[in-house]
Amino acid sequence: MRKHSLIATAVALLAAGCSLQPTYHRPDAPVATSFPSGGVYDAQPDGTNATSDGRSAKGQNAADIGWRNFFSDPRLQSIEELALKNNRDLRVSMLNVEAAQARYQVTRAGLFPEVGASATKNRSRTPLDLSSSGKTISTTYSVGLNASWEIDFFGRIRSLKDQALAQYLSTAEARKAAQMSLLSAVAAQYLTMLAYDDQLAVTRNTLINTQESYRIRKLQFDTGTGSELDLRQSQGILEQASAGLQLQLRLRAQAENALVLLVGQPLPDDLPAGLPLESQQLLANIPTGLPSDLLTRRPDIAAAEQTLIGANANIGAARAAFFPSISLTGTLGTLSPSLGGLFSAGSRAWSFAPQISLPIFSGGANTANLELAQVEKRIDIANYQKVIQSAFREVADGLAARGTYDSQIASLERYTQTQNRRLELSDLRYRNGVDNYLSVLTAQTDLYNAQLVLITARLQRLTNLVDLYQYLGGGWIEHTGDQPRPADATDVSADAMAVPGRSSNAK
Repeated sequence: MRKHSLIATAVALLAAGCSLQPTYHRPDAPVATSFPSGGVYDAQPDGTNATSDGRSAKGQNAADIGWRNFFSDPRLQSIEELALKNNRDLRVSMLNVEAAQARYQVTRAGLFPEVGASATKNRSRTPLDLSSSGKTISTTYSVGLNASWEIDFFGRIRSLKDQALAQYLSTAEARKAAQMSLLSAVAAQYLTMLAYDDQLAVTRNTLINTQESYRIRKLQFDTGTGSELDLRQSQGILEQASAGLQLQLRLRAQAENALVLLVGQPLPDDLPAGLPLESQQLLANIPTGLPSDLLTRRPDIAAAEQTLIGANANIGAARAAFFPSISLTGTLGTLSPSLGGLFSAGSRAWSFAPQISLPIFSGGANTANLELAQVEKRIDIANYQKVIQSAFREVADGLAARGTYDSQIASLERYTQTQNRRLELSDLRYRNGVDNYLSVLTAQTDLYNAQLVLITARLQRLTNLVDLYQYLGGGWIEHTGDQPRPADATDVSADAMAVPGRSSNAK
């Protein structure tokens, strides 16, 4: 009885097929269970400070906040929309998803029989002394169906299919990461342009003041009431401001060129009016959650895990190479020595050729392929864990920056006010003969530099918020409350691209 039971079990396993893939277990995340706290990490904004104008994330995580709700500038929103439609790198990512889907479907087709039709005419000559019919030339016509099927008893084809599917899903997640990165890059470049606009305004204002100062010093020198030293010092400040203006004009033009490249087309003239740098009002109080949340929010981590899943499936295919390969080949049709007799009675012909191939000696190729697959899996484990570590570090750095920029900018604003008052007092002292003109020029230069540093700090704060939004998994949905699209959606407005038997979010 037991013998019959074992035979029945074996037959059932062979009929159902088996898989030699190792059971997949997600590797442990090699990071702390919580983000850093204390010190610079404790002074996080709460959405009520002046720089946020009261705009709050309301406790929603980044992945649930639409990019239109994160960016309040209507001009930036329009530019982001253009970039999603026209950026060439994102377009390549979309095409890569389509190519990966096609490769998956090609591999999956190996699970099914191949059926084809053929019609042949075979004409041959046989020496008379070897012919059994006494004829030297014979002609044969045939029409029929051909079928071949590799029975996947040991899961080789299914493992290859799983590997192709994992690669497809990894590519889809990479496309998702590309969109989020593009939104962040466009916003950062747009903010950089605004910062250059502010710097240009400061430089032009400084240039006007230095030109007027130089005019007065030259008039005094020409009338003999001023010294050449004051004249040359004033001229030096004027030339510095003029050079700085040209530098900033060049950088502003190059920043716009970089933005055009990201957008993928020239910026239209009918874009809505934008907001100045100080009024961007980005959401500053997005909660971070736990590091483990990044495993589901970050598409680059999901892509790395899918690559690891594919490597795990590849081990199953390498193991299956050690076992017999069984294939069935057959034909069914008609065979006749004349074209007119193809479909006459008695012309039916068929053949059935089952084949089993067992590897005996391959010079160690199968063993080497298995070892290679196992090493590649260990490599992908290390890469997956490194992506997690990099994500943890990016968020931690973003939190450290977010916890310090508000206080830094407040101090820089007060410092700029002191330098402005210092310039007023230095000019007053000079006009009353209490101090020399050098103190005025020094105060003017220090005020100019303080204004530029303040603008740079404001830009860095906003850029940090944009980056942190991306690092926490934001930038995939357009409006808060939208249903997230599948990662393999190849169009901004697409609902889904179906994959046979598997969701793009499946793990």
